[in-house]
Amino acid sequence: MTNRIVVGITEAPVSRRALEWAVQRAADRRQDLELISVVGGAVGAVGERAVIEQAMDTSRQMLEAEALRIEKRGVVATVRVERGNPVKRLIDASSDAALLVIGSDYRGPDSGPERGAHGVRIASGVRCPVVVVPDVDVSGRSGVLVGADGSDVSERAIAFAAAEADRMGETLTVATVWSPIVTPHNPGVYPDDYLRNMQALAEEALALSVAGLRQDYPDLAVIKHVEEGYPSAVLNRIAESARLAVLGSHGRGAVARFLLGSISEEVLSRLATITAIVR
Repeated sequence: MTNRIVVGITEAPVSRRALEWAVQRAADRRQDLELISVVGGAVGAVGERAVIEQAMDTSRQMLEAEALRIEKRGVVATVRVERGNPVKRLIDASSDAALLVIGSDYRGPDSGPERGAHGVRIASGVRCPVVVVPDVDVSGRSGVLVGADGSDVSERAIAFAAAEADRMGETLTVATVWSPIVTPHNPGVYPDDYLRNMQALAEEALALSVAGLRQDYPDLAVIKHVEEGYPSAVLNRIAESARLAVLGSHGRGAVARFLLGSISEEVLSRLATITAIVR
């Protein structure tokens, strides 16, 4: 794996937000950028080749102009223009990258139906962390949020989130969301001692998950948050005021590699903030 950040660039306005996030991250961590644009939609029509070649030339000129602008900020940037399926090409391009950054046209809950099928497919297929940037202005927000459930991938998500919070000079909120057991014919009424014990167990698990952060980041402010509820709903609610949210993906094996897991997918479909998915 290289120390390179791959950024998927399109003509959509949100690409500017995604690129700016990636440039700042690269500058802070002394990483290089690779800007990639993919020209798709070929169907084999007569005269199509000339249209595609023109689109590729235009895309290359756009990327080269961006690379020059970025290099003035002290970040090395290369460009690549390809043709084909954008999802597949971005997945292939990120195979040895440190991070992939892509944009999403989602503008929040008032902007229409759920979106992000391409983002979910890309995030599901790559092996490196993926940052998905919605078309939302996060200036004025503060803090980094990470979801924790005690799994190995959750530990990696916490490590990623802690490094980002430290880089950004932000407080890290580590959140665990638990739900009571659902059984057939359950009226939804639970004994108080059961609910207290579930809360206590979640708090203990969360404490273990963050125990090593103080040693690695002595100056990092960490907030531990434990709440009963549905995970994606709670995490998105908290993320509405955060600069960055981080989640782990539970895909396993050759087939499961393309499955994010319901929570990650639900969060990506209704992005509340810039969101990183870590495997």
